[in-house]
Amino acid sequence: MDAQSPSRSPLTVLIVALLLAMLGGCEQPSRLEQIRDEGVLRVVTRNTPTTYYQDRHGDTGLEYELAKRFAEGLGVRLEITTTPTLDALYSLLGTPDGPHIAAAGLTINPEREGQVRFAKPYLETTPQVVYRRGNRQPRDLTDLYGKRIMVIKGSTLADQLRQLQQEHPDLVFEESDNVEVVDLLRLVNDNEIDHALVYSNELVVNQAFYPAVRVGFDLDSPRPMAWVLPEEDDDTLLVEIEAFFDRIKSDGTLDQLIERFYGHSDVLDYVGARAFARHMQQRLPRFETHFRQAADQYALDWRLLAAMAYQESLWDPDARSPTGVRGLMMLTLPTAKFVGVTNRIDPQQSIFGGARYLVWVRDQLSTDIPEPDRTWFALAAYNVGLGHLDDARMLTRKNGRDPDRWIDVKDHLPLLSKKQWYTQTRYGYARGGEPVHYVQNIRRYYEILQWVTQPHAESGQLPEGQYHTPGILEQLPQGI
Repeated sequence: MDAQSPSRSPLTVLIVALLLAMLGGCEQPSRLEQIRDEGVLRVVTRNTPTTYYQDRHGDTGLEYELAKRFAEGLGVRLEITTTPTLDALYSLLGTPDGPHIAAAGLTINPEREGQVRFAKPYLETTPQVVYRRGNRQPRDLTDLYGKRIMVIKGSTLADQLRQLQQEHPDLVFEESDNVEVVDLLRLVNDNEIDHALVYSNELVVNQAFYPAVRVGFDLDSPRPMAWVLPEEDDDTLLVEIEAFFDRIKSDGTLDQLIERFYGHSDVLDYVGARAFARHMQQRLPRFETHFRQAADQYALDWRLLAAMAYQESLWDPDARSPTGVRGLMMLTLPTAKFVGVTNRIDPQQSIFGGARYLVWVRDQLSTDIPEPDRTWFALAAYNVGLGHLDDARMLTRKNGRDPDRWIDVKDHLPLLSKKQWYTQTRYGYARGGEPVHYVQNIRRYYEILQWVTQPHAESGQLPEGQYHTPGILEQLPQGI
């Protein structure tokens, strides 16, 4: 016999083939297949205004809305958990039965490579050094020497500072896992620390609560934000996530969500924020009951009505404009008559009349417009009129944009003040920039009122014992 392998009988070949087939059938399903088989996508996040929190409708936040859409695309249920610290979040990834994804406003951190994997970036944010208004503005790292600086433990910013210390040994900072961004801003606002490091998207959402906080300088160029996955060989979930973000970028969904959570965040300056906080304490309690009653009657959020009234009159029931509109909701005589208001400076009548008119305006809008855009359209029409809003939507459609999305229509409302454009419309000239500012301001006031009157915690879960009591601002930031 030669040294070649012995020939295999047909029976042997058949048995081997069957064994291989059986072994092939025992292969583990991919990560994506496991998620679909289990029917649940487990996501870990942070409880912050930029990621995940609760409002009167339930769970919300940019990261929550993204994760919800991703889970819906997979045809599975979304299961959200939060962790009190970033280190705990990263540690939880990859544990048995742990989360599949961390969607928590995290920037790509080279120091975490080997521990986790980052998906394709979906947003950029700039690391910034903040200080308190009235103190000396820091302009570079040398201005931070000898100062009390704080950063969130386990964050990319903490890792950046450690790297910078190699060239700047006099740069000293504290890391804390007992704080979130809102805590850091409060500490700076109240002069308890000199500086904090935060990201620009987190600052812009929270700055109205801490109006004394200012940007000293950008620590670095913009950094990419991404979802995070456990370190593993299976790429199926990663590929699906990246296809999801490609899809929502191309169809405009991502831009719309970013506008929803960030598009109104920079409308309050220091003076405006101080005045709003003062008026919440001194004026709003007089009318809160009326706002709540009107909201109950017309199925609205009382804080939206209160935000409208502040934009209209600064909660001054005797307010009067040069054009003759009057009262808390600044109703014109024809509008007051239309909604049955006989005394425009009577706070209760004005609030109920304004609520009634807002609902009527909203009911005239196309049912194709989804919420929350439908509410923003109604506010714009409350300000500029349904006719001009229709003109702006027509221009939006004509320019290849979506007339049912506020992010698109708000770009076209200002065109109504330009002859080149308003001559193409039915109702002609309008000061189209005004309703844009009107809506953005109301959204900002509304967001603040939601935040200070809703149950929320600055980190971790939302235990019942930490709910904010109904009413107005027992906990305004100091120093404003």
